[in-house]
Amino acid sequence: MRANRWVRVCARLILLLIVTATALLAPPPPLLAADAPPAEADVPAMARTWPVGLRPRVLRGWEPPATPYGPGHRGVDLAAPAGTPVRAVTAGRVSFAGRVAGKGVVSVDLTGTGEPPLRTTYEPVTATVEKGEEVEPGEVIGRVDASGSHCSAAPCVHWGLRRGEVYLNPLSLLPPWLLHRGPSRLLPVPGTRPPH
Repeated sequence: MRANRWVRVCARLILLLIVTATALLAPPPPLLAADAPPAEADVPAMARTWPVGLRPRVLRGWEPPATPYGPGHRGVDLAAPAGTPVRAVTAGRVSFAGRVAGKGVVSVDLTGTGEPPLRTTYEPVTATVEKGEEVEPGEVIGRVDASGSHCSAAPCVHWGLRRGEVYLNPLSLLPPWLLHRGPSRLLPVPGTRPPH
């Protein structure tokens, strides 16, 4: 009787150890959408800059809808005060620069991304480019409008990405070095001593 009980206790302990080890060894879930964007199979990490600032605060992340017309957030909201320059994240051609439902919008078809091409959108933006213009990474394409933002916590620019009618996570355009860039640090040169 004691042997059977001992076997059950040992089996439970082994099972508990396996479950605990699996949980501890699994990668942690992302805390914010900006921390770990889901990998988009057909989105190359080709951006060379953020649309605004050096590494803006993400006020609201990517929340893909469960169905094509379902609720969700089809882009990311980046903190940016009115007047902030909005930049093309990579090379492309301006496919739209104007107003939609009273908001300024700029859309850029990204060079070399297939057919239909990937298209980034930025709103609310006062365009400084025109439809058909070629833009380079980091080129200013507009400035954040003082009105038209759907952010309530702080002024923002909404950055979207789509291919055809399919919305994608725009953060997936950012390579890891740009997405997770920390402050620069100076390191000592081997064989030298710091000054006294």
